[in-house]
Amino acid sequence: MPKPLAAQVANVKAQLFSQSWLEAPDDYGDFPTNGDRFTSMELSKRKDVKGFTRKGIICQAIAAGWHHKSPEQLKELADKVGRQRIQVLHGTVDNMITVPHGEVLARELGEDQGVAKIIVEGRGHVLHFEEEKLYRGWLEKMVEETENLG
Repeated sequence: MPKPLAAQVANVKAQLFSQSWLEAPDDYGDFPTNGDRFTSMELSKRKDVKGFTRKGIICQAIAAGWHHKSPEQLKELADKVGRQRIQVLHGTVDNMITVPHGEVLARELGEDQGVAKIIVEGRGHVLHFEEEKLYRGWLEKMVEETENLG
């Protein structure tokens, strides 16, 4: 039996974000808290019956739950892309994917050969929301460094 909408949204928030970010004043000032802003975004998304479909939810769950890359596949990916072009970002209170998974990913991609690993204390799964300015800085730095690689 499906959970009530309020319980569904509360669960999504708890899985994706740190409690401290959810409770903090809204970064844009439009809502009392960041959590309220995300709730509004989530409800708006769910009202889009063409874009937010049961099939889409199921496909995303399957992709998230059953994908796997072997160490060999990760090495091949890093070889093709170039390790200096790869960043692994992870929050320490990520309730979707634990930090040890990020550690393994960085190690298997070649952290000791140029893959950047950034672990953010006290943040959750959606770092581009929780640390928007820092995230933008990491991204700009990565683009600049990648452009300089040629």
